[in-house]
Amino acid sequence: MAEEKRKQTVQTTGHAWDGDLQEFNNPLPSWWLWGFYATVVFSVIYWFLFPAWPVGAGYTKGMGNNIEYTTRDGKTVTTHWNTRALLEKEMQEAREAQADYLQMIRDASYEDILNDPNKRGFAMSLAKVLFADNCATCHQAGGAGLVGRYPNLADDAWLWGGDYAHIEETIRSGRNGNMPAFGKQLSKQQLADVGEYVLSLSGQAEDPVQVKRGEAIFNGAGGCMACHTSAGTGNIALGAANLTDQVWTVARINAGMTHEQKQQAIVDVVSKGISRKMPAWGQRFTDTELKMLAFYVHEFGGGK
Repeated sequence: MAEEKRKQTVQTTGHAWDGDLQEFNNPLPSWWLWGFYATVVFSVIYWFLFPAWPVGAGYTKGMGNNIEYTTRDGKTVTTHWNTRALLEKEMQEAREAQADYLQMIRDASYEDILNDPNKRGFAMSLAKVLFADNCATCHQAGGAGLVGRYPNLADDAWLWGGDYAHIEETIRSGRNGNMPAFGKQLSKQQLADVGEYVLSLSGQAEDPVQVKRGEAIFNGAGGCMACHTSAGTGNIALGAANLTDQVWTVARINAGMTHEQKQQAIVDVVSKGISRKMPAWGQRFTDTELKMLAFYVHEFGGGK
């Protein structure tokens, strides 16, 4: 009887499939309906309190309190409440909170920053963000760079000098790394001889006769010694690489290559030359930010 009574009281949509398969038309739960009504009320209140509806060329500004903030360049702005203005206000408060630390960094030497845990921690944390936003695209997050394009900042081979002053100057003013192409000036045999001599500078040569010929070209017709010095130790004033340390910044050489492959990698560089540029960041960063970035890069482990 109970089952039969239930079948009589339950409403259906009136649809039936396969003769006896029906769809119930049960009412929604009260808690769900009241929750829905509450969201409708909330949305109406939201439309009045916050910027919401487009009106002509503008939009409703809401009824929230105005926000006043100071931009990075010192301009004071007063505007209605909105998330952009709220972010600018929070950024202003963050700059004010950092002001004392920035003053300490501005007045400190690199040695002071290195030896003071508070200064060092602040400089490293802020510079890490600056590096990630502006430098990591080329030099990678850990400063490992990309062979042939962007120098490795974590080793101890510095084309333009690896002390604090040189690193800061590199970031501030940028660098132009150029080496002329010798593919038309030297024959294939001469290029191979130079390649063998360059390998000999780091103890990797195999043909002493070829090394002798390459040395004559390196210090003579090729003119390589003008930049790399006759000993092949490089010149940071010109950004000329040290050829004696087995650190290859452009030639794609690794330990698993054959001698012929290493020689050819050097020949490719000498033949085609080098042309690469790092932009100057002096106009983008403040002097204090440049100092922190130089300190951060130096702390990668390869600084001198």
